[in-house]
Amino acid sequence: MPIDISKFDKCNILVVGDLMLDEYLWGEVDRISPEAPVQVVSIKNEDYAMGGAGNVVHNIVALGAKVIPAGVIGSGKNGQILLNKFKELGVDTAGIVQEPGRTTTKKTRIIASHQHVLRIDRETDKAISDPTLEKITRFIKDKIADVDVVLISDYGKGLITKTLLSGLISAAQKHKKVTIADPKGLDFSKYSGVSLLTPNKKEAALASGVDIVNESSLEIAANKILQNVHLDKLLITCGKDGMVLFEKNRSPYRVRAEARQVFDVSGAGDTVLAILGLAVASGVSIKNSVTVANAAARIVVGKVGTATVSKQELSLALKIVVGKVGTASVSNQELASAFKSDDNSLPSKYKDLPELPALIGKLKKKGKRIVLTNGCFDLLHVGHILLFSASKQLGDILIVAIDDNESVKTLKGPGRPVLHSKERVRILSALDSVDYVVVFSSRELEKLIEIIRPDVLTKGSNYTSEEVFGRELVEALGGKVVLIPVTENISSTRIINNIKSSRQD
Repeated sequence: MPIDISKFDKCNILVVGDLMLDEYLWGEVDRISPEAPVQVVSIKNEDYAMGGAGNVVHNIVALGAKVIPAGVIGSGKNGQILLNKFKELGVDTAGIVQEPGRTTTKKTRIIASHQHVLRIDRETDKAISDPTLEKITRFIKDKIADVDVVLISDYGKGLITKTLLSGLISAAQKHKKVTIADPKGLDFSKYSGVSLLTPNKKEAALASGVDIVNESSLEIAANKILQNVHLDKLLITCGKDGMVLFEKNRSPYRVRAEARQVFDVSGAGDTVLAILGLAVASGVSIKNSVTVANAAARIVVGKVGTATVSKQELSLALKIVVGKVGTASVSNQELASAFKSDDNSLPSKYKDLPELPALIGKLKKKGKRIVLTNGCFDLLHVGHILLFSASKQLGDILIVAIDDNESVKTLKGPGRPVLHSKERVRILSALDSVDYVVVFSSRELEKLIEIIRPDVLTKGSNYTSEEVFGRELVEALGGKVVLIPVTENISSTRIINNIKSSRQD
């Protein structure tokens, strides 16, 4: 069946799992330490990302769906950073319990010139306390009737106990909800009753006691797991060899993966879990859901650090893979061809709001100075061109935020906009001075500013500083507002009125 990822927007996913904080220290190496034969990394930037179940949540948000996380963190600084990350994404944190005295899992990765030099882990695998178990169990039972799919992200950090799983699976079965679990550990019996289990090849080998060296031993391991654990389906992810779906008394369903340059496998399993959940929730068959997840995994391993997949990346990949039986290989040439042939696709300069946090993080890490300007930009004219050109000279990256159709109608009145937001995005993306284009609702401007944290916000000098909406927030975040001189007596409204007047004459 065709896969329409626009349906993801209507999905509601419950994610229960181990929440982690991923810290990235980016630097350069130009010498060896005189104290020991080790590299000296000169740190240039640092960044934080949500890891573990948090990365599953981030992937779901990036694809436009609603998500409800449930998990446990500590009450210290690292736990607060994680909470702030969730709030930046607009995710409700009511199901995240701060347990006093507990260590928030933090993984620090030191990266020099895109090479992973060292990882430092601070964590605990101590089982959650009884009060925490009670709070999370109650939260799950309160929410489960209203979600489409339940995802379980187990990293063995003390949350996903047999007791918690028993209550969760029982509640899911009662409400006829699909449960998909990414497991950890040697004993898979605690996952009995889930709809789909997604171990990688190494985990499947350890749990089954079978040394997986070829397709035959893979099948033996899978069948042993299916015999010992009450499961509907088992999906074993095999890295560069793709994925294999197993069901009792059925032939394995193999999804191949085309070899590609791998920069970082961090979070690839999180992406697979998130995409599987979204695809199933949107009504896609399990086999096609596996195909979608495989395409997403291929994309994310080509990125450095814990990363997400955008709607555009996934939609382009799916143009090729959907409909292929037993394979999900997508070449760069095929992706480029699909992009060129897609009349309805938006240019690569266009970014959804959920894509912005990751993009802004990368730009900030590179030390880029970001300029933001916003407006309706209905019917592009010379005044707009001058605004964009002058704005770009104030920084390295110019982001143009345009009001969505409903906002333009509210601001300008009936008959506006003349051009649909998609048309405006395509026109603006053709300008060399414009680096990225975002569509937003007027009521989201402050949220947009909080995400972008621009160094400069520009408007035309037909405004005063006091009239610039968002000025105080920009300045509070360390930026400034610059008014670009407007010398041309021209506007979209004036052009439209002239056209109307000429027609009447």
